Amino acid sequence: MARAQWVVSTSVSLLTAAMLVRGAGAQQPNIGIAPVALTESSYVFDSAEQHKLRVTVVAKGLKHPFALALLPNGDALVSERGASLRLVHNAAGADGKPVALDPTPVAGVPPVIPAYRGGGLQDVVLHPQFAQNHLVYFTYNAAGAMPAPDAKPPAGRQSIVTIMRGTLSGNALMHVEQLFAAGESGYSGGSRLAFDRAGMIYMTTGAPFSDQAQRLDSIYGKVLRLREDGTVPNDNPFSGRAEARPEVFALGHRDQLGLTVDPLSGAVLDTEEGPNGGDKVNRILPGRNYGWPKVSFGRNYDGTSLSDSPLGEGIERPLIVWLPSIAPGNLVIYTGERFPAWKGNLFVTSARRGEVPRTGGLERVVFNANFGEVRRETLLTELHQRVRDVRQGNDGLLYVATDEDDGALLRIEPAP
Repeated sequence: MARAQWVVSTSVSLLTAAMLVRGAGAQQPNIGIAPVALTESSYVFDSAEQHKLRVTVVAKGLKHPFALALLPNGDALVSERGASLRLVHNAAGADGKPVALDPTPVAGVPPVIPAYRGGGLQDVVLHPQFAQNHLVYFTYNAAGAMPAPDAKPPAGRQSIVTIMRGTLSGNALMHVEQLFAAGESGYSGGSRLAFDRAGMIYMTTGAPFSDQAQRLDSIYGKVLRLREDGTVPNDNPFSGRAEARPEVFALGHRDQLGLTVDPLSGAVLDTEEGPNGGDKVNRILPGRNYGWPKVSFGRNYDGTSLSDSPLGEGIERPLIVWLPSIAPGNLVIYTGERFPAWKGNLFVTSARRGEVPRTGGLERVVFNANFGEVRRETLLTELHQRVRDVRQGNDGLLYVATDEDDGALLRIEPAP
């Protein structure tokens, strides 16, 4: 090739590449690695402070698991988001008994009709006295209004978020009843539940595409607080105000896919997904405003700014911020004995880092006594899975669920 022709060809190639980079927001390139299957029965990893970890694949064949609840007998309930509740027998692997995913979904969960993205089953948790009463609580998105004609993608059909409960008997939920319903339509995203030490229920709701997060007359974009029977406590921060929903405990949240209560301090923590960056862990305090959509640490998906400052007057400061984003899911503070070096650490699930597919993992954050971050590391990235839930078992081990077409339940334990 002549030199002049080579220069022209190279210049055109560079110009084309620059145009592709600038146009990435308009037309997403095919990024990330190919899907990775979990083909081994277990994997061994190392970590900064708890060396030699074994990650056992407890069960596979789950359709986009969203939540898991570990039963006292070693079994596990796993919610397949928007679909079914599944039972994994002997998920704890005790006494060498066989582990098996029950082929029949747990009966009693109502189907969503018509089926739509974001509808149906979401979180699942056990009542604090489950061993005595066998009560299982779950969140469920019932079909709501269609999106407004001028709604921006990816806004889809709205939902009416609800809390339901039933009594687990074998492979069925009996006497299923609705404890709470929004009474209005909102974002059809995920929601989480957690009980505090007094038996109160906290619930997260999302509002990424509207101003509902700042409106006290809406339950969307909020953390709610209810009694275990779904009624409203008299000491909620906005109770008695005519313009406010009495269930509201905190406001200004975008999309919250994680919620936990520290069993030692009683602190309520959530994860909140920003748009493009700005994912957070918040400490939830009564009546506080967490900013969305007025302020954000994140950007629009085309890279443009959302707000001049990530903080503002009257806006609560987060405990942790991720830039770039990690798409956080559920979280838990470890209090067990099996991982002594991890005691008091926060674990947060991650679906992807920096908008790149198949880069999820499990974030470990070391706090001081006042929830100030000391250091952090990311685990399980070698598996290239979307990690959606993490729970501590009665055996002191950690269990995680991967949000994949062929989703898995994993158990993390010290390697022998």
